[in-house]
Amino acid sequence: MNNLRKSAAARLAEMGLPKRRDEYWKFTRPDLLTTDDVAPAAIVNDDQAPMFAGIERLKIVFVDGIYDADQSDDLALEGVEILPLTDALNDAGYWAAQLYSKLEERGQSPVKRPLATLNSAKAEQGVTIWAKGKTSKPINLVYLRKSDSCDAMLHHLVKLDKGAELTVLEHGSAAARLNTVMEIDVADGAAFHHVRAQGLDHERRAATHMFGQLGSNSVFKSFTMVENGRLTRNEIVLDMNGNDSVAHVAGAVMGQGDDFLQDDTIFITHHGLNCESRQVFKKVLRDGATGVFQGKIYVHAEAQKTDGYQMSQSLLLDGDSQYYGKPELEIYADDVLCSHGSTTGAIDDEAMFYLRSRGVNVQDAQDLLVLAFLASAIDEVENEDLGEDIRAHITAALARRRA
Repeated sequence: MNNLRKSAAARLAEMGLPKRRDEYWKFTRPDLLTTDDVAPAAIVNDDQAPMFAGIERLKIVFVDGIYDADQSDDLALEGVEILPLTDALNDAGYWAAQLYSKLEERGQSPVKRPLATLNSAKAEQGVTIWAKGKTSKPINLVYLRKSDSCDAMLHHLVKLDKGAELTVLEHGSAAARLNTVMEIDVADGAAFHHVRAQGLDHERRAATHMFGQLGSNSVFKSFTMVENGRLTRNEIVLDMNGNDSVAHVAGAVMGQGDDFLQDDTIFITHHGLNCESRQVFKKVLRDGATGVFQGKIYVHAEAQKTDGYQMSQSLLLDGDSQYYGKPELEIYADDVLCSHGSTTGAIDDEAMFYLRSRGVNVQDAQDLLVLAFLASAIDEVENEDLGEDIRAHITAALARRRA
């Protein structure tokens, strides 16, 4: 483990930490994520039902970024092998030692991602998940927080064998400042599903990274709900190496306040034949909030029959909020179907008039239109129970903002 960290530290020293002049950081303030001193973040007492409470799942709990065995469930689950990160990496012959930081290092080209390398150099906590078949229930990573100045780094490794199927859930406030990396190796015919809720702590700052590689006929689907946080930057980097694979990445964001900034930066590379990728992001912004989407589809010359699609949209509920969209396509194959779209606008006056003319009050009408706007992103959640849980929490969030 020390050797792996030293290697990552050497790479970080060469590339340096991100700066505002870097192309992929020009909309976001990296200094809030790299300062030596962590700004305290007030802990929010959440009295609503916990995320995924009605879903049968295996819980793995981290408190202030440290694995808590007492609050976690028994890690034994048929079809999957789970170990805390330190236990897994202490065995040099175990698969985790061969995967740690490898996908992160590969994901540094063509765009540098220094905060992910910083994580590989310093993270000591996390979990390794090896799915050998179809798991009977989702694995839920729960991030609890007791300290208002906790600075946490978590590094997770996920491996799916051929034909395996796994769902990973994430939720919780985690830390005043959070840096996470998840590396996912999806073998041929395997399916990885990921649903994440980034919760109520408004003063939290977070940088998350997912690096994945997909084999032939494999599936990778990830959905993130963002409700709050002063600064949240979510990066996802995927390599579609095998043929006939599918990758869908989606997000629903509700931002409020002039100190709210949320950034989705996505990079999907197509190597295999006949692969499909989707990026669907919807952001609802009010009271001066800022949203960012930077998405790219890169199609290599050998990746014929690629079907790539990007859609990023924002709904601005006032004149002070702002949205920056930067969709990109870079294509070197000649038999592809690729497109992107990005729109920004206010609530449709005709839709509002229609609801008001039928007796719906202004606040209820606005909430209905916000839910309708976010629906296509939430629909990317394949599991219906998880999708309904997300909708219920968004409905509750809209009600809180009216109080």
